[in-house]
Amino acid sequence: MENVAVYHGKISREDAEKLLGDVGKDGSYLLRDSESVAGMFCLCVLHKDLIYTYRVHQTTTGSWTAEAAPGVPRRMFRKVQNLISAYKKPDQGIATHLQHPVERNMPRKS
Repeated sequence: MENVAVYHGKISREDAEKLLGDVGKDGSYLLRDSESVAGMFCLCVLHKDLIYTYRVHQTTTGSWTAEAAPGVPRRMFRKVQNLISAYKKPDQGIATHLQHPVERNMPRKS
């Protein structure tokens, strides 16, 4: 996961929300470690001033999956980067498609 530029590691939900809010664009996104479930990650997405969080994890077979909206079939991806690429397309079962990556060590607005 360390080679994924939008992965911020063990930051809090509040820190993720601040980073996304600082960018302030719908479709801004980042990945972080889940605070409540060990081994799980959170894909955090800004849409209409709200942060939507989707759990992302690697299955026992090595595939990556995200928990999208209820009723949306679960999709499996060989790499987490493939998962991110798929959710860059509109209408994939999340609040909005991924448009603006918030990378580690990105300059922040003052």
